[in-house]
Amino acid sequence: MLQAIITSEKNNLDISVALPEDYIGKPLHVLIFKEDEVKNATPPNLSGKKPSDFFGTLSEEEGEKFMDYVTQSRKEWERDF
Repeated sequence: MLQAIITSEKNNLDISVALPEDYIGKPLHVLIFKEDEVKNATPPNLSGKKPSDFFGTLSEEEGEKFMDYVTQSRKEWERDF
């Protein structure tokens, strides 16, 4: 991941970035936001929520994939080194 903090003195910003070799030819995300937008953001209040409050947020297929991943992860923790 690359990150830089810049301050523009005009409304037209020309940016040039030197990319590592493994970034070339791959989709990249570019985000531009004011720093205070992140500092002033408040995380959602999840206190008082129960797991059942989130029922239906994953499709059945996504839930099965997640459980397969969890099962595989647990097997990896149990292996001998």
